[in-house]
Amino acid sequence: MAGLYRPHQGRMIAGVCAGLGRRFGLSSTTVRLLALLSCLLPGPQFVVYLILWVMMPSEEKYAATRY
Repeated sequence: MAGLYRPHQGRMIAGVCAGLGRRFGLSSTTVRLLALLSCLLPGPQFVVYLILWVMMPSEEKYAATRY
């Protein structure tokens, strides 16, 4: 199973949804749709997205620490 990182290919804003999709075997479109629909619910979804943006390594950093 792939690790959790923000890929360069397929990213729209920061690559968070693309990275989550790759990690859990979902299409990035599905994850983006779920993220958008979750914004209709009360809660800190936007803050969680920002935290993931900061905490998830980019593809280069992930590859550099992997080997």
